[in-house]
Amino acid sequence: MTSLRTNLRLVDSAVLAPLYRDPQGFLRLVFIRRSPHGLHGGQIAFPGGRREPEDADLLATALREAEEEVGLKPTQVEILTELPTVDTVATGFRVKPYLGRLNGAPPTWRRQETEIEEILEVRVDDLTRPEAHSVEMWQLPGWPEPREIPFYWIGPHKLWGATYRMVGSIREYLADHAV
Repeated sequence: MTSLRTNLRLVDSAVLAPLYRDPQGFLRLVFIRRSPHGLHGGQIAFPGGRREPEDADLLATALREAEEEVGLKPTQVEILTELPTVDTVATGFRVKPYLGRLNGAPPTWRRQETEIEEILEVRVDDLTRPEAHSVEMWQLPGWPEPREIPFYWIGPHKLWGATYRMVGSIREYLADHAV
């Protein structure tokens, strides 16, 4: 596979993967679907973004972005773990994900309307069903050739790319830890 990042400097960024148990006891992850415009338009992701100069560290970035994008206050989250860093293949981001458990019930979400199309609360069990996982050949702009892209179906949407890889790390963490 040809690298698309040969002379690209990666931009530091971070995301928060909020996790909670619903009233029926099911674990749920909170995702966002980005607005159709922008670099990652229409994609499913975790709340997050690029590190700003005022951020003390990448955890501060993740918490700031989660508050800005979905209204989740840092005091409402207990950080469970720092997940492996993921580089985006085509857009040049180095993303540090953090898995955080909500302290209590989820808040009334407040989406940042200019950036976020919707907030999705997905049962972790739904991501483990065989029919939720698929692979297709895609040819995206800037790619020298088509390649196989694995993804999860979340309703009519495809969760793929860096977020797909993060979900794999989250599933591994959850298999080894009681949450």
